[in-house]
Amino acid sequence: MSAVYPLSAIVGQSYLVEALLVNAVAPDVGGVLVRGERGTAKSTAVRGLAPLLPAVPAAEGSPFAFAPGELAPGGRVPAEAVAAERPAPLVELPLGATLDRLVGSLDLARALAGEQAFEAGLLARAHRGILYVDEVNLLPDHLVDALLDAAASGVARVEREAVSAEHAARFLLVGTMNVEEGDLRPQLLDRFGLGVEVRAPDDPSQRAEIVRRRLAFERDPEAFAASWRESELAMAERIAAARGRLGHVRLPERELLRITGACARLGVDGVRGDLVCARAARALAALAGADEVAGEHVHRAATLALAHRRRRDPLAPHGPDDGELERALAGEPDGDGPPKGTAPSGAGRSAGDGNGAGALPGLARGSGATGPGAAAGGGTGDPDDEPRPGAGPDGPDAAAGRQPPPDAPEPRPAAEAPAPRARRDAPAPALLPPRPRASGAREAAPPAGALARTDRARGRSTPDRPCPTATTSRSSAACRARLLGGGRATCASTSAPAARAP
Repeated sequence: MSAVYPLSAIVGQSYLVEALLVNAVAPDVGGVLVRGERGTAKSTAVRGLAPLLPAVPAAEGSPFAFAPGELAPGGRVPAEAVAAERPAPLVELPLGATLDRLVGSLDLARALAGEQAFEAGLLARAHRGILYVDEVNLLPDHLVDALLDAAASGVARVEREAVSAEHAARFLLVGTMNVEEGDLRPQLLDRFGLGVEVRAPDDPSQRAEIVRRRLAFERDPEAFAASWRESELAMAERIAAARGRLGHVRLPERELLRITGACARLGVDGVRGDLVCARAARALAALAGADEVAGEHVHRAATLALAHRRRRDPLAPHGPDDGELERALAGEPDGDGPPKGTAPSGAGRSAGDGNGAGALPGLARGSGATGPGAAAGGGTGDPDDEPRPGAGPDGPDAAAGRQPPPDAPEPRPAAEAPAPRARRDAPAPALLPPRPRASGAREAAPPAGALARTDRARGRSTPDRPCPTATTSRSSAACRARLLGGGRATCASTSAPAARAP
């Protein structure tokens, strides 16, 4: 077996290594999704984790790592079976795999012999080990759904070709992907317990150290692995000790409320993020040798568990703001409220006024702009609201030194006062000059029943239809109709209803 690049020799990917260790201690966290650009040690880190996992017990003669008493593809393993330890398996799921190869299907060789038997898939091979999926974003959705269902439930169920089978499937799921080749659906992203985004370091000294170590590994893999054996043994012992301590780590109520409060402020859908964050915090405390979860563990767990669950704008040029998580954990508002120093809505209302009139100086309650006293001091037309004598700018109050309220606006100079606007209902000027009359000619009477009305909305005069009550030219000349509100006209001489304007 060829040597594997040591996990402890990876440079500049602390979040990735920490996420893998958390899943190694607590597989119920739900795996990790590693997103990043090419050449950032994603696959190298996953392959380096497998030798650090503790050995797993398995029944002798079993092709898979099923311990006595567990439900295997061929049935439950007898409890009295002899068990032997074997290294934790590492199974890689290729992109060309089918659903039958993943979950299992009918054993065709035995089916041709007349026997109905089940052939286990990759989920059975990965039991108690690591299932690694490279380029998980390129897998078909139905494969990803089956994979995540088995990882979340710990059981693989197969109902295919008259085969009904069920077996245990507890494994550490690790998926890697390059975001340049497409992203996963939000429903699939949420099924991964932890999420890490990796990128190449910007420090030239770190990049030089990466190249130096990689060249040394390629030159002599065995010698390079031997030089890092002590670090690897220390990391393996740390994982084993944390697994034994995990069941005794307590999560205080204050830290639990910090987790749930941060998820609520960030708008995380569902409570899976809360559960994963709590489990990851306990695993981090166990790795640190602590018996109780502290604020530092919660912060690091939230960074890993909520990074891929935060809502992001697909059109934004960058990802979620890192400061948003800091504010959510600290219990600060998210910045959507009113700016600091501004009064809330309705703060400028005067006492006893529920309509906010006190926020506008110089206006009393009511319309305040159309009454007879509006020009004299902002009155409303109500006699009770008229300004009292001496309250004007030249009155006794001004001479006595009465100061305006502090929130009143500065008076506008007379030169800057806006010009009054013309009324919309002002009569329009004559469109045509009067036609000259010949000498001695009688004044021609208007057509019978002609009406002249003023279109107040348009500001011009238009003729009306003939009045039905006019019978003679004399009465027509004397009769003038005036439009009232609602379109009705009344004859000026007889007070009879006139024709309605069209």
